[in-house]
Amino acid sequence: MTVLGAIRAVADASQSGDGPVDWDRAAEAARATVSPGDIQLTPAEREGYATDVRDARNRVRTVTGLGFDLPETVEVQHRHHWIDANIATFRRVMEPLADLETDAFGIARTTNTGTMAVMLSFLGNNVLGQYDPLLLADNDDHALYFVHPNIDRVADSLDVERARFRRWIAFHEVTHAAEFGAAPWLSSHLESRMEAAVDDLTEGSLNRDAIGELDTVMTSVEGYAELVMDRAFDDEYEDLRAKLEARRSGRGPFSKLLRRLLGLGMKRRQYERGKAFFDAVADARSVEAAGAVWSDPDMLPTDEELDHPEQWLARVPE
Repeated sequence: MTVLGAIRAVADASQSGDGPVDWDRAAEAARATVSPGDIQLTPAEREGYATDVRDARNRVRTVTGLGFDLPETVEVQHRHHWIDANIATFRRVMEPLADLETDAFGIARTTNTGTMAVMLSFLGNNVLGQYDPLLLADNDDHALYFVHPNIDRVADSLDVERARFRRWIAFHEVTHAAEFGAAPWLSSHLESRMEAAVDDLTEGSLNRDAIGELDTVMTSVEGYAELVMDRAFDDEYEDLRAKLEARRSGRGPFSKLLRRLLGLGMKRRQYERGKAFFDAVADARSVEAAGAVWSDPDMLPTDEELDHPEQWLARVPE
């Protein structure tokens, strides 16, 4: 399908059913505007992914003391695979909005479908790896994805060795697997806040408390991952971080706008704020002690404690 076909797919959304988003048309349009990329891996690349994930699991277990297993699903994907996997998640999360009425001419439905298609195509072109807890799924499965064409493209654009860059991504995503694996309650904890926020949207209100709690939990998730990466990765990676930051800063205005709309600036703040908290906790006690946040929901830092780790340290016994 061409870009023109994508436009037609979105335009047809107004005639294709009810609900605020036509998910099938959104996925169709996103795939139409994104090249899938190549996942014909060489034997060395295939073994490289397996080795990186296995090494990351062993190293993260050693450094953190957390007991966890890798997800049963570990996939090397191209961009269309990633779009298809994530459209299912978006659809589940937004299902409570399905009964919202759209205007008689389907204009809102068409706009929403087009917006979702743009978001998916942008992310499909840029996501490198993903730990997916499959929120609101009917089972307890989790998944780990690597978007191989994006990893190779970004490694080349940064002028870094592909194998080293791939290994860095693997360590980061396996750290997220450690968090959710060590805290079986974490998925349902996030789900309940997401459901509260979405349910209130159906009533025309904004649940700021639920959204704030989501931000606090995700700040812990991202910050802890940064701490563990610093202590577990088997190489210095400040050069990779600096090159990625320079790449983000050099993006065009449209890309910067999309990143703001997708909340990627907020995610960067979560990294920085969460890392400062966990660095302070690990320095005061140890990396293993910092993992106490995954033992129980009450052990998670509050929003205030994220900025004042000494309060968390005083509250949580050694």
